[in-house]
Amino acid sequence: MPQTLDEWLAHAERLHPKTIDLTLERVRAVARRMALRLACPVFTVAGTNGKGSTCALLEAILTHAGYRVGVYTSPHLVRYEERCRLRGAMADADTLAAAFARVEAARGDATLTYFEFGTLAVLDVFAHAALDAVILEVGLGGRLDAVNVIDTDCAIITSIDLDHTEWLGSTREAIGYEKAGILRAGKPAVVSDPEPPHSVIEQAQAIGADLWLAGRDFRYTGNRQQWAWTGRERRYAGLAHPALRGANQLVNAAGVLAALEALHTQLPVTAQALRLGLATVELPGRFQIVPGQPALVLDVAHNPHAVAALALNLDAMGFYPATHAVFGAMSDKDYPAILARMDALVDHWYFTDLPTPRAASGAQLQTAWRAVTRRRDADAHVFTDPQTALAAAATAATPLDRIVAFGSFYTVGALLTHGVPRLTAGQALPTMH
Repeated sequence: MPQTLDEWLAHAERLHPKTIDLTLERVRAVARRMALRLACPVFTVAGTNGKGSTCALLEAILTHAGYRVGVYTSPHLVRYEERCRLRGAMADADTLAAAFARVEAARGDATLTYFEFGTLAVLDVFAHAALDAVILEVGLGGRLDAVNVIDTDCAIITSIDLDHTEWLGSTREAIGYEKAGILRAGKPAVVSDPEPPHSVIEQAQAIGADLWLAGRDFRYTGNRQQWAWTGRERRYAGLAHPALRGANQLVNAAGVLAALEALHTQLPVTAQALRLGLATVELPGRFQIVPGQPALVLDVAHNPHAVAALALNLDAMGFYPATHAVFGAMSDKDYPAILARMDALVDHWYFTDLPTPRAASGAQLQTAWRAVTRRRDADAHVFTDPQTALAAAATAATPLDRIVAFGSFYTVGALLTHGVPRLTAGQALPTMH
């Protein structure tokens, strides 16, 4: 039997011939044998982009309100333990290893995927942790995702766009139908996407969910200094912008406030807790700006919709003499569209291999860039790993330039392995803090 968390993770990777096998029967059967039950309100968050920010905002506000909160997110940046947060901190490896052992004891002959095995383990940790609220981030889709074995008390659907089309469908309507699979009859269904697919609304109406639509049941207004939010019965004015950077964070925060109003009888939250949560929320790798010379921007944006938001946020940063980009991506992503969207912004590209068979090679990314670029003054180089690519970018950059690293959790995670890098122009090895 495996003993350490690393041994259990290696075991989980070997159980199923596929990385992704979208079905709930196997997970549901094991959960039933484990008698998994969460005895507290559950928020389930699905969407193409904005899930991580939504979970982080919910966690911060509920924690400041005094609640004991469990949060499950994926994937992780550096350590697997990041996926399971208990009362504001990562679960320790021994706790997770013990939960993996309990899953194995109940598994029987079920061939769980790595994600399914880990999801059941984290749910088991939550079931034994005496929590007041649990936040579950969907890994892929919603309807057939492993977290959907738990009936939610409040579903949140963030922005929906094209991603994982080979599993979820090739249109927003098809993808919306899959996301809407987390909705439950009679329970709040908060849709923060301002223009959701009709399939989401139709599914909510078909099952009798309590549908909260942006622009109808809740709305926000704002300027550079502050913002205001209005729900069905509550309103807040003079709110500080969330500590998470980026224009899209108000969309996410508005959905979070709607979810908190929807469950206010079970989880009352004061205005002070809400303000403190907005002010202190943290989420590494989401338009994370690291001060330095040059400045460094870290963003896990890995589909055209997320990269469009990244491009707008980079535009809003002001003038930089040159922008250097460290870019690595999965082979199943629409990286030609991503490269085309960033083409005007990036002067120097550092394409990188990533440590997973799913990744496109740096050479493939460079070839795709050559096919879409309209820049004659830009250049591109290929590297074997993100850290080497970042070192080359730091060496070539001037103090007033900026470097943006994006395209995958693997790209950003590799750069955070030894801490947050602080860059100094002309130095290949960044300092860590």
